[in-house]
Amino acid sequence: MTSGKSALSEEGYSRILWASRRMPVLDSIKKRWAKEKPLTGIRVGACLHVTTETANLVLAIKEGGGEVFLCASNPLSTQDDVAAALRDLGVPTFAVRGEDRNTYFDNIRKIIDKRPQYTMDDGADLVSTLHCERQDVLEGVIAGTEETTTGVIRLKAMAREGVLRYPIIAVNDAMTKYLFDNRYGTGQSSIDGILRATNCLIAGKDIVVAGYGWCGRGIAKRAQGMGARVTVVEVDAIKALEAAMDGFRVATMAEAAPYGDIFITATGNIHVIRDEHFALMKDGAILANSGHFNVEIDVQALEGSALSKQRIRENVIEYTMADGRRLLLIGEGRLVNLAAAEGHPAEVMDMSFSNQALTLEWLVKSKPSLPCDVCRVPEEIDREVAALKLSSMGFGLEALTEEQQRYLSSWR
Repeated sequence: MTSGKSALSEEGYSRILWASRRMPVLDSIKKRWAKEKPLTGIRVGACLHVTTETANLVLAIKEGGGEVFLCASNPLSTQDDVAAALRDLGVPTFAVRGEDRNTYFDNIRKIIDKRPQYTMDDGADLVSTLHCERQDVLEGVIAGTEETTTGVIRLKAMAREGVLRYPIIAVNDAMTKYLFDNRYGTGQSSIDGILRATNCLIAGKDIVVAGYGWCGRGIAKRAQGMGARVTVVEVDAIKALEAAMDGFRVATMAEAAPYGDIFITATGNIHVIRDEHFALMKDGAILANSGHFNVEIDVQALEGSALSKQRIRENVIEYTMADGRRLLLIGEGRLVNLAAAEGHPAEVMDMSFSNQALTLEWLVKSKPSLPCDVCRVPEEIDREVAALKLSSMGFGLEALTEEQQRYLSSWR
């Protein structure tokens, strides 16, 4: 950055640089793109969390010759210093932390107004708004990517109903994304958000985790590692059995509500914790959501049941119930790792955003013939990201001998 930029912008640039040093795979792609310019002439509309890690992805796209426009995928996930720095670095960024619903969707519409040829989404709000409101722009969209489990679920529903008008690559379903970002990233950053918001002790607490997908697994493991007694709430018998075999108590939300100290939702579904559960919770229970949208905790029902509420800490609202019990809601029920902390560590986002980058390059260069459906990241990209990450960590891979290759390829 040059002198004359705002202090906010300078702070954002410093943090973007800090993250870039912890994203060696994406950095190597960016350096290659700077020479090859494989994205020259394309327009990318991105609806992502405006964080330091996202900044490095969009700056890589810009370095590769692409024109990129960015808005937030959640009203509380924007880091204002990062947004300011990106604007100064020539990336049109339409996002401000705490924006209301109308502003949020207005910013998405600004991205659509740029008529992107490729979309990058985190939750599918950009894609759904595009399909519902701007079908005139759809004709020029070639393909897109989706970062999250929640978004993939929405997009698969669109595909089933036959309304999805262009192919979407489910970056979330790449192994080098969900096995690491969802599990280790969400596990660490969710606990980080709760700690920053409350400064409570995890050891000795009863923590209830709703959902045992890869995000729920990560949260449960991190909480267990910090000394908590963990209960898992699940609707899927196989996942519930896995949680039990992993050493966790399994219960219904109604069973867990009376003894839980901290409740963390990670299901992608609506009203996982609702009025009937609030009525059973003990005084001082903490409520946090790690799902993409703020629907997992029924905040409207909580508002209706409470006699009063007050902001007791920066990211904590205390609701006082009719019987005097106090329930504590973190980050308005929005995803806690970004509402109350900085999101996933750069080291794990390095893999997720390298998948995004290489998938975009593959779409642009290969021009694959894909159906209007939710498609997988090519396996070679997934494996390339894993190999690059291992190499950056100083680790190598064993190689099969010719004898071993012959043995594995023979039915005899």
